[in-house]
Amino acid sequence: MSKENQAKPSTSDNKDAINVSRRTFLGAGAAAVSVTAIAAGAQASSSMGAPTVVNLPSVKDDEFTSDIIETDVLVIGSGIAGLFAAIKAHDAGAKVIMVSKGRLGSSGMTPFGKGVFSYDKKNTKMSEDDYLKKVATSAIGTNNPVFTKLLLEHSYDRVQELKSWGFFDSPLCFDSFSKPMNERKIPIFERIMMTHLHKEQGRVVGASGFSVAENKIVHFSAKSVILCTGAGAFKPNGFPMCDLTHDGSIMAYNIGAKITGKEWADGHPASAANSGSSYDNWHGQVEQKPSIEGAEIRHDLGVDLNYSAYMNGGPVSMGPGSPSEKEAVVVGGPWVPEEFKRVGGPPSGDNGGDRPSGPPPGMGQTSGLHAIWAKLTGQKQSAPQGPPGMMGESVGGSTAGMSIHKSEGLVPIDANGLSTIPGLWASGDALGSHQTGGIYTQIGSSMAGSAVQGALAGEAAAKASKLVELLPIPMDTLAQTKTDILAPLKRTKGYKPAWVTQVLQSVMIPNFVLYVKKERMMDAALAYVEELRDHHVPMLVASDRHHLRLAHETANMVISAEMKMKASMMRKESRCSHYRLDYPDVDYENWNAWITIHQSDDGEMILEKQYWDKWPKFS
Repeated sequence: MSKENQAKPSTSDNKDAINVSRRTFLGAGAAAVSVTAIAAGAQASSSMGAPTVVNLPSVKDDEFTSDIIETDVLVIGSGIAGLFAAIKAHDAGAKVIMVSKGRLGSSGMTPFGKGVFSYDKKNTKMSEDDYLKKVATSAIGTNNPVFTKLLLEHSYDRVQELKSWGFFDSPLCFDSFSKPMNERKIPIFERIMMTHLHKEQGRVVGASGFSVAENKIVHFSAKSVILCTGAGAFKPNGFPMCDLTHDGSIMAYNIGAKITGKEWADGHPASAANSGSSYDNWHGQVEQKPSIEGAEIRHDLGVDLNYSAYMNGGPVSMGPGSPSEKEAVVVGGPWVPEEFKRVGGPPSGDNGGDRPSGPPPGMGQTSGLHAIWAKLTGQKQSAPQGPPGMMGESVGGSTAGMSIHKSEGLVPIDANGLSTIPGLWASGDALGSHQTGGIYTQIGSSMAGSAVQGALAGEAAAKASKLVELLPIPMDTLAQTKTDILAPLKRTKGYKPAWVTQVLQSVMIPNFVLYVKKERMMDAALAYVEELRDHHVPMLVASDRHHLRLAHETANMVISAEMKMKASMMRKESRCSHYRLDYPDVDYENWNAWITIHQSDDGEMILEKQYWDKWPKFS
């Protein structure tokens, strides 16, 4: 291959082939008809029989060249998990390459995360044992104590490294992330949409994707792969989630990896004012400098507000457990452990970090909750704390399709984030570690957990890469992968990704489907999702590289939606951020277990229980 055709790494500013179940779609009768009203607002012609469009691509599939690039450890993703995975793999002696759909430190959820938890054993009032017990209580047992303990053991060291790079000195993290990457001369390939993982002789041997910036397919041949691809959503409005679409999880699922945590629902709201604008809702937080958080166990980001809105109608005010004077008291709904029930916000915790004292982030002055907090605690009202998006009257669904941080992703088989596929690791929100379980228990634990898990995975993957030979990806596999990637460009007519995404959103995002659940509605929504999977995804079209990316993202979101509905129907209880009207109680006898999902040899989606005292085995 000529040097002119090789993809260049960058540190500058700058499927229908998806292997899914091919079951024949069966009509869902009256249940399916009831969902038609949900989809009606997606587009003027949003029935499932909407006409296809003629595809007139501005780029041709035969204009794409291909590169093959070799490395020991391939890190996919450039957020905080990817950063630590790359540098720790390098420091353990491996040749490392990072590839990212976006830009180093500027894509995914990392720019939004401003709190970083640090467990400073010398300056904390809460013992490790007390911390672990309180997290288990808040999580109603759903957390994996192995990963909760790793957070306590390693978060302080990771925070000290972030300090040394200048992470806490700027609202933006590109410069601080670039410092350790540049010092180690780790190459970064940016604006590459990864679509395929490759497995040979029972282990991962690389991955493939395409450049959004030029007509190029890039194949990475690697001894080990670490997925740091974040979580995912259904591209909802009002929250910076648009580039997170479950890419890593679905790539791994397609080669047989187990996935977990799909039934949990992140309950982040957005402001009713300018509810569709991520900037209007969240720029106040994005523009803040990061801070360090101390130990303070909570029970947050569940679906309490969703249940309140379902029972009383909107609007509702932000503040878990803190209804305004005008709102009626809601009976029933998600069960909260007694010690975490509160009015006006949680009790002041250890706060051994650098966050200003006062109400928790999101309880700002404009919501009226700041006044409640001040009255209860005797503190003076000060400048609003937290993002504008969590103040005042709220609307739900701003993170629709995302589970609680660290609860969703690849199933680990050890403490380093090794997946059920040999050679494949995951970390951060791409790893279903259940670090805090099915509820959010600690401010800053997501950022800190990603850093901790990325570092552990990087070192483990580097050590493992020294024990295996680099297996080449077969040329026929590469040829088929290229065909699969470019298929939406070649189709002469079909469905635009935006239309399929809008139908998916209209089916999945309603409060009575994704948050306040019952069997009949979920079954009806699943019928729509399976129709999209079986008929519309194989007919997605793309007119350029941007829409080619959208086509693959849409395919990933559809499979994730199928997982969410099936896992939600399987868990016949209510616990943490999973609430069912038809099974409203916690079922300790039958459901002290996580749900794992994998693909059978014939393409069927298989769901199983993984009991809390057992690690899964290799697939």
